[in-house]
Amino acid sequence: MFNSLQERLETAFKNLKGQSRVTELNIAATVKDIRRALVDADVNYKIAKDFTDKIKEKAIGEKVINAISPGQLMIKIVQDELTELMGSQLATFNSKGNPAVILIAGLQGSGKTTFSGKLANYLKVKKGLTPLLVAADIYRPAAMEQLRVLGEQIGVEVHIEEENKDAAAIAKNAINTAKAKNKNVIIIDTAGRLAVDEIMMTEVANIKNATSPQEILFVVDSMTGQDAVNTAKVFNERLDFTGVVLTKLDGDTKGGAALSIKYTVNKPIKFISSGEKMDTLELFYPERMAQRILGMGDITTLVEKAQEQFDVEQAKRLEGKIRKNKFDFADFKLQLEQLKKMGNMKDLMGMIPGVGKQIKDIDLNNDSFKGIEAMINSMTPAERADPDLIDLSRKKRIAKGSGKNMTELNAFIKQFDQMKDMMKNMNKSNMLGKMMPGMKR
Repeated sequence: MFNSLQERLETAFKNLKGQSRVTELNIAATVKDIRRALVDADVNYKIAKDFTDKIKEKAIGEKVINAISPGQLMIKIVQDELTELMGSQLATFNSKGNPAVILIAGLQGSGKTTFSGKLANYLKVKKGLTPLLVAADIYRPAAMEQLRVLGEQIGVEVHIEEENKDAAAIAKNAINTAKAKNKNVIIIDTAGRLAVDEIMMTEVANIKNATSPQEILFVVDSMTGQDAVNTAKVFNERLDFTGVVLTKLDGDTKGGAALSIKYTVNKPIKFISSGEKMDTLELFYPERMAQRILGMGDITTLVEKAQEQFDVEQAKRLEGKIRKNKFDFADFKLQLEQLKKMGNMKDLMGMIPGVGKQIKDIDLNNDSFKGIEAMINSMTPAERADPDLIDLSRKKRIAKGSGKNMTELNAFIKQFDQMKDMMKNMNKSNMLGKMMPGMKR
């Protein structure tokens, strides 16, 4: 995510490396490089200029205090301005109503239908609501079928009227269905086109007028950059939408849409989405996104993801085993399974400060663990519980059963032993207690 922009900004900050203070001369060179990096990221030139003018104004004359270098000072200023540019703080999302109506709009291919499913799953799992998905794309039969499949996948009912060619009527009927079935929120997936046209805009406006939605979310393919911002402007003039959703952030995202859209339409980004899995939807925190763009990681989001999978009783049992140096292969496999539930491994690693840059060219995904899981699955329950049982003959059987060779198996067992030693040392220094919330100190 934003790798190219991140690298360009890092290069810009190098202008200040070794400088004892900020001056008009070194600030001018840095600001010029930042502006060029933003334009290359498909940010409108006027927005990039306004942004860098603010940075220059704040930076010139600033005194470097408390051992903060000019480079660190500039990064802090840029972080603050990026946060401001993207909306300053988390935007509210209104899901209250009888039922609450959420209207989803955007161009074809932006990811509206997938997002609709993700939002339904989010409201069901994290907010305890009972959503109803509404298929209001009357032109593309595949959209109705896709929504039906997504609904089955997440256990959410889908309102479909295949023969009805009046999208506004379908949406209005869905409200009555929701009331009859005690659904407290409906999510209306509307039709899109490859480009803005009057038929599409009139239809979605009619749906808005017929349903009086609490939220109108404009879905943007973040890979389309400035084009997406221009489209958002047209939609906003017609619909006065309440917020923006950025999709496909796992792709080759330049960053133009994320950085420009709030400035252009003065509407907040409310959600960000990546991948096809239904649990890959996040609230948009401008400050956290600014940190990611600057390569500073996002520990807060990483911890939140971990806490979603955190089982207090299980963690207590695990801590007890680690304290007694009894951590085994079964425990390790359980931790891998929980780690995979948190999301895409490369994205998670990228949230750790300094790690994103190190792994940007590495093909790292959840399938990377398949070999390890195969080796553990080839062990008997006794071998998983007591790694010391695994002698040469057992190793041969495990390697054969997992489709691995002896070198790979020995390397894995060695890494496992090293990890146990590290946990043992952490236990001695009480670092373990500090890392496991809710545990005894």
